[in-house]
Amino acid sequence: MDIEVGGFLGFIVLVLDIWAIINIMKSAATTGMKVLWVVLILLLPIVGLVIWWFAGPKGD
Repeated sequence: MDIEVGGFLGFIVLVLDIWAIINIMKSAATTGMKVLWVVLILLLPIVGLVIWWFAGPKGD
């Protein structure tokens, strides 16, 4: 079985980033903050996701 680990891990990061962006859009944060979080996640997919997980807007 030739399964590329990088491709699989990349797919997992993509799914998690999409999940984070959806949660950001559902949050009660201001539009400006939502845009900043989405841009951070798009520019720095892994680091942005980790930062969002700990410091990002919560979904209320």
